[in-house]
Amino acid sequence: MTDLWDRSPSDFFNARRRALLQQILGFLRRRPNRLLSFEEVREKLHLGGPIYRGVQTVVVASIIGSLNRYHDFDRAFLPTQSHTAERWMRVDRAWYREGALPPVLLYKVGEAYFVVDGNHRVSVAREQGQEFIDAEVREYRSRVPISPEIQPEDLERLGAEVDFLERTGIDRLLPGVKVQVTVLGGLERLLEHIAVHRYFMGLEARREVSEAEALVHWYRTLYLPVVEVIESSDILSAFPGRTPADLYLWVMDHRHYLLESEEFKHSGPGEAARHFVELLAKGRLHRPD
Repeated sequence: MTDLWDRSPSDFFNARRRALLQQILGFLRRRPNRLLSFEEVREKLHLGGPIYRGVQTVVVASIIGSLNRYHDFDRAFLPTQSHTAERWMRVDRAWYREGALPPVLLYKVGEAYFVVDGNHRVSVAREQGQEFIDAEVREYRSRVPISPEIQPEDLERLGAEVDFLERTGIDRLLPGVKVQVTVLGGLERLLEHIAVHRYFMGLEARREVSEAEALVHWYRTLYLPVVEVIESSDILSAFPGRTPADLYLWVMDHRHYLLESEEFKHSGPGEAARHFVELLAKGRLHRPD
């Protein structure tokens, strides 16, 4: 038994050494290696819940954040602080003695998990190569997909998507429709397009047009025809990482090229977008970044 107990200081030292190495690599690669803060995620994504899901078996690698100990461990749950040594080694010894650890308490968001209680147990489990861990799970609802690969820098973009969904209700009005934008400020520009469309709808109909009515009409008569042309033309393959919504915005930003063409001056959005793609393919338009 003594030789097992004596392994824990060495285990902790090795874990701290790897944490330091990962910190250096993260700095050199300019890629954060920190755990996500659950409170930051909840605030940015306006999470709903929680719902109690009972005790489950969870993949350890899908645990990517913590409620209140996100400064004490890195993304791989390696200990980053020396003051955690005594408790970490105590848990490590319990793992050697029992071969398993008591269930931890986790919050689930999408496919990712955050530790509420049991940070040291998760750290030791990962250090010992444990693939699964028992956990009492409470799930929070997110309006955007969350995977274990989410990075801290993704939160601003995902937060903007949540704001867009909350302001438009597009996921409720048009179930299954995904409007994803990667360009900076793109969703705010889409909101402006919808607002302008609503204004002109009201002028034409000579009545107040609701936001919901304007959104659905904008999507079906403006956005979708343009996106269908973009997707059918395979032009997206020339812009890795970009989305149909990105190119829709680009088409709208350069619509003056279309308006100057007498042939397409009075055409619908789909036909105009087709002409636009043709001009791009011929090198007659400046490509987006």
